[in-house]
Amino acid sequence: MKAILVLTAAIAFAVAPLISPPFAGYRPDQFPVPQPDPLIQPPGWTFSVWLVIYAWLIVSAVYGLTQRAEDAGWDRTRWPLFLSLCFGTAWLPVATVSPFWATVLIWAMLACALAALLRAPREENIWLAAPLGLFAGWLTAAACVSLAITLTGFGAGSQPLLHPILLGVAIVIGAVTLLRRAEPFYALGLGWALIGVFAANIAPPQWVMMGLATLGLVLLAILTFPGRRTA
Repeated sequence: MKAILVLTAAIAFAVAPLISPPFAGYRPDQFPVPQPDPLIQPPGWTFSVWLVIYAWLIVSAVYGLTQRAEDAGWDRTRWPLFLSLCFGTAWLPVATVSPFWATVLIWAMLACALAALLRAPREENIWLAAPLGLFAGWLTAAACVSLAITLTGFGAGSQPLLHPILLGVAIVIGAVTLLRRAEPFYALGLGWALIGVFAANIAPPQWVMMGLATLGLVLLAILTFPGRRTA
């Protein structure tokens, strides 16, 4: 039953963007302090990673149901993954009306996705840990982006102060996760977002953001590959 629930949630998660209002980031008018060009926001082309995430999570869920329905290792991941996908299905409609509650939801998504990743068995990595890693890696960045934009949008501080701090938080979460489990696709998901942040800050140059993104990429590479056992 849990395997069926995960597959159902994965399909609903992938279908949600097709039936939800169009979303291209929080609108400036959703905040008391408009946020037309957030420093921490990756450019639109980076969001193409969602096509891979949606497809891979569905393939993983189908494999899990047909081949590993009663596998104890897979079973450990199913409740947190199911919850993360449910939160994700609700996220787009919420984000169009409330950045605050969307931020709460995306942090819940991240917490559950990380729990699923860290519980995943190390066998058959390509079928389970890899798609979970890509999903959780991108969410690590997305949760911090959402929080940064929401904080500055509600006047908690300036972009030059808070956005580098939240980018640093994403890197720290990534480092701690990779110390627990050096999953390359987790590093790839977060690294893709960091590449986007770097690209978004080239013109005009925002040296702090570009420098943090570069340091984050180097740290992810160090923690993922040399001398470490990958999942």
